[in-house]
Amino acid sequence: MRFTGSARLVIMMVASLWGMSIANKDWGSGYNHTNWGWGWGWGPYHPPNQTQGPNKINVGGSENWHFGFNYTEWAFQNGPFYFNDTLVFKYDPPSNNTFPHSVYLLPNLWSFLTCDLRRAKMIASPTQGGGDGFHFVLNRWRPYYFACGERNGFHCKVGRMRFFVVPLFRWNR
Repeated sequence: MRFTGSARLVIMMVASLWGMSIANKDWGSGYNHTNWGWGWGWGPYHPPNQTQGPNKINVGGSENWHFGFNYTEWAFQNGPFYFNDTLVFKYDPPSNNTFPHSVYLLPNLWSFLTCDLRRAKMIASPTQGGGDGFHFVLNRWRPYYFACGERNGFHCKVGRMRFFVVPLFRWNR
């Protein structure tokens, strides 16, 4: 069976998301099986992820939400993100010195890959990122595709202002 390029990409993304979702799960032995040892007393010990309650995550960390920062890379480096975590988008309000930014929720992977905003929903206007920022709660188990919608997708395409997350459930004992 032969797959098209886009089908291969989707398969790779699903496989990598699945791998990330089980990589830090404690399978009941008290050990995290992400390295040699398998819980038999030899090899390095990795304590299970003890993430408590929802986290508040500033998108981009100290960089905030701005043109030219690679948010897809940031999301992979700062994940995983969990169900009911809050993403905080902080950006400067429009002025004579700064370009405006916004936050759009894209409907699917293809829209994300092509920065197609035609069916996207604006969830934060250019004025909502100031102060404490715009807060978005990951309250459903589904992929969330985010992008800046300014300049008809130019910030998304050229400025790399896009990323996606699939929130995971917390595995508490």
